[in-house]
Amino acid sequence: MFGLRTMGAGMLSLCLVLASGCAATSGGGPAGAGVPSGVLFVANKRGNSLSRIDLATGQETRRVDACANPHELATSPDGRHVALACYGGTRVDVFRTGDLHRVRSIDLGPGARPHGIVWHAGGDLFVTAEGRRSVFRIADPLGTAALTEFATGKDGSHMLAVAPDARTAWTTDLGSRTVTRIDLAGGRAPLSAVVGEEPEGIVLAPDGQTLWVSARRSDRAFALDPATLDVRHEVATGAFPLRIAIRPQGDVAVTSDLASGTLTVIDTARARAVRTITVSGSREPFQVTILWSPDGRFVYVAETNADAVAEVEFATGAVRRRISAGEGGDGLAIIADTRSR
Repeated sequence: MFGLRTMGAGMLSLCLVLASGCAATSGGGPAGAGVPSGVLFVANKRGNSLSRIDLATGQETRRVDACANPHELATSPDGRHVALACYGGTRVDVFRTGDLHRVRSIDLGPGARPHGIVWHAGGDLFVTAEGRRSVFRIADPLGTAALTEFATGKDGSHMLAVAPDARTAWTTDLGSRTVTRIDLAGGRAPLSAVVGEEPEGIVLAPDGQTLWVSARRSDRAFALDPATLDVRHEVATGAFPLRIAIRPQGDVAVTSDLASGTLTVIDTARARAVRTITVSGSREPFQVTILWSPDGRFVYVAETNADAVAEVEFATGAVRRRISAGEGGDGLAIIADTRSR
């Protein structure tokens, strides 16, 4: 995920981990009390595989062959399935979360290059098709898998956010330097606006009132009006903010700053950077995708060049452990509790 592809989130040197007094592990056991239970899924883009990791132990419990250059992941509302965007091809593949058995392959058509993916609470899958300059809605993905394609008309439609009512979606279009609003109900033409240089990360605030975008070549995060795409606020971040993710509580957003190896913490109410957390620092693990734990206590940061995922405790900023994954881990997804899976 770089250039007109994508990137994700961060990593910190072991010396910094030890200096902070936190208990680091290398792909292994628990880092102490308070480590969340559940399962982390990692799309390994160089290894063309999908990993399943038990967060209680930090151990990879399953790895399966996936597709060419897999990138983003999304879990089903009930946590029983995980969908994988096959960026090197044309498919969305769906796996059972319990054993990573592939249950569906959904083809989006020639040249699709699917990337950003959202499994909506209503049950439908939404995915960008970068090669077709479009977004697909996959209705009933485990059943009929009916496809509806919505054109963005922009180059590099990469990452994706979808409104809670599933009537609107937004993309970041790397090649066109735009953010595009798509009417999924079909009544309005797409609306696009230039937002910084190479906007990539995108997330809708939990209250639906603000669209946050990180523009990686601008070293900025932007707060937009979701309806008009007008810029309300600009916030300086670390260098090359590839991703942006909002804490489940809605109080802060965090950018993954690839070039500076940091996370920039933004107070969403004040639209102000309030803190910097060093993850990769001056090392070169190529931090890309970031993901909050469901309780908002941890940020998981894919360190692609290190084949690892850093677990960052938000309250202290400490890297609690680094968890080994497959080759070139990037896209991340999580389910909090697997007892009923």
